[in-house]
Amino acid sequence: MKKLAVIGGTGIAKIEGFVITEDITCDTPYGKPSSILSRGTYAGREIIFLPRHGDPPVIPPHKINYRANLRALKDNGVNTILGINAVGGITSGMIPGRLVVPDQIIDYTWGRKHTFFEEGLTHPVYVEFTRPYDDTLRDLIINSAPPAGVEILPYGTYGATQGPRLESAAEISRLERDGCDIVGMTGMPECALARELELAYASISLVVNRAAGKGEEGITMDLIQNNMDLAVMDLTRLFQELIPRI
Repeated sequence: MKKLAVIGGTGIAKIEGFVITEDITCDTPYGKPSSILSRGTYAGREIIFLPRHGDPPVIPPHKINYRANLRALKDNGVNTILGINAVGGITSGMIPGRLVVPDQIIDYTWGRKHTFFEEGLTHPVYVEFTRPYDDTLRDLIINSAPPAGVEILPYGTYGATQGPRLESAAEISRLERDGCDIVGMTGMPECALARELELAYASISLVVNRAAGKGEEGITMDLIQNNMDLAVMDLTRLFQELIPRI
């Protein structure tokens, strides 16, 4: 049976319609997760919700304890994770307000604790990562969009940058040359750590701005919030169709 968790990102500190039945305080060998885990029901389905930036959301992307977050979910029986990520749009189709289900990722982060397999080993562990996101879970997301009346892009390469500052126009040009369609700060090592723990993981990325140098407007927090509000409306409709299917 699939036991589902949702990891919320910037602007997703709660899920509308999610009824909390239990708050779970936990610790892990890697420290404490970003927040308490909230167990509850949504659309008739039990899920666990974790805001990766904390509650209130004060933890910057490079300081998130990704290992503790993933291990805490695993220890509480989770085997399937939807990661919600706010991103900037690089290529032409990645317009603000759009939902994207990335199929690939490139890691530009540094200095983050990015593996569980580094101490007390009897041999090196090499985790297969050709297709970083779970295909079955991605298909469920993509196939849930039409009946939910939500337009979604079923592909895209996520460029994970260090943050917390936004990127320069030249850096975005480099990411585009590398093949990135969207850019965010929390996609890694979360995705890889989920794979190490054998958790089915997929991202629903919300485009909240055009990346640096790609839009006529500058990037402001007001603009990001307005686009976030639009994307969350679609995300809510998608969740109502998707979560009962998982």
